[in-house]
Amino acid sequence: MSDEQTDTGTGWPQPAGPVRPGGPAGEPDPRPDAPDPDELSPLAPQGPAQPSDDEPAVEPDVEPEVEPVDDGATVDLSAVSRSGEPVAGSDGLAEPVGESAAPAVAGRSRWSTAGVMIAALLALLGFTLVVQLKTTSTDPTLGATRQEDLVRILSDLDARENRLQQDIRALEDSQRQLRSGEQGRQAALDEATRRADELGILAGTLPAVGPGLTVQFDAGVKPISANRVLDAVQELRGAGAEAMQISGGDRATVRIIASTYFLDGDNGSLMVEGRRLSGPYTITVIGDPATMRTALNIPGGVVASVRGDGGNVTFGEREVAEVSALHVPIKLEHARPVS
Repeated sequence: MSDEQTDTGTGWPQPAGPVRPGGPAGEPDPRPDAPDPDELSPLAPQGPAQPSDDEPAVEPDVEPEVEPVDDGATVDLSAVSRSGEPVAGSDGLAEPVGESAAPAVAGRSRWSTAGVMIAALLALLGFTLVVQLKTTSTDPTLGATRQEDLVRILSDLDARENRLQQDIRALEDSQRQLRSGEQGRQAALDEATRRADELGILAGTLPAVGPGLTVQFDAGVKPISANRVLDAVQELRGAGAEAMQISGGDRATVRIIASTYFLDGDNGSLMVEGRRLSGPYTITVIGDPATMRTALNIPGGVVASVRGDGGNVTFGEREVAEVSALHVPIKLEHARPVS
């Protein structure tokens, strides 16, 4: 090695003098703003400048230790520069480390924990919804029902709903009338009077008029028995009779109510409520004439039985039939209204 070359420790010879740009090697740079060649040298020391004899020594700043954050990521604290400058990562790119590294790591840790909690809650909510849908959508009873039965059930439910709606509307109308001051009191009085009249007619304590029918029984070879008259009364009640009375040939009349009884008397007479009646017997009834007449004329019914005994039954329709006989009010001994 010649005298003009020095060993730099890199294995390559280096000229003794600095190489200045803009001119041949060993010549100074003629530009007035040219930098100091020592600053451009790649082999210049990178550490802090040594203080001169005239300047006091300045202690270097000591960076605080960075506590490691355990969030699943490993941070190489040895790679953190003491001056806070970027340090090249494994991929060759400079990554900022130092004072800003700890907040970034803590932020990533907080976001990762919140994300895990949100994901767990969403998974639990989805599982709950799936279980509820499977539970409510599988009904073993309806699943095994035929389509015709389902249609019938639906039709019955619709009809029941319509009836309940009608009842609700009727009750609401009655409630509005009862709460409307003087009109409500008058409506309540009228309703009570109407109910009392209906009960009086059914109990036989009030007379009644209306369209109806007269049924006369004439005896033949055999007298009209109490069973035949009772069968006629039951058929008329089943056909919608609302008020009835029975009269004998001697014009004696007895009101027929729910508790009326019939017995056979002497010489073909009839005992009604303890009162003797002689034939022929005539029942006056208020109701639909056509319906009641059809009920008495059914095959094997009252008319057929009386005619089988040699007797006869005569009908007479009335636009206005009058039931004027009254029954003594019954005094109840055991029954009491439910309160």
